[in-house]
Amino acid sequence: MATKTEEKLFKEIQEIKKETKILKNLIFLLLKDPEGEYKKTFINRIQKKAKSKPQYVFTNKKEFLRQIRS
Repeated sequence: MATKTEEKLFKEIQEIKKETKILKNLIFLLLKDPEGEYKKTFINRIQKKAKSKPQYVFTNKKEFLRQIRS
């Protein structure tokens, strides 16, 4: 009787492990960014541009329109 109980418990534990693995995978799928992962080269390029001096300075509406028209 004891071996049957142990075998039954072992099977149940294995089934629980499978279920938890599936649930973990589902949770990680839900937490991923819907747009995908950014490439490292893109990140580096954006960080470099963020540190550089801006090309245009907008002070008022007329100046803004003049700069985007040219």
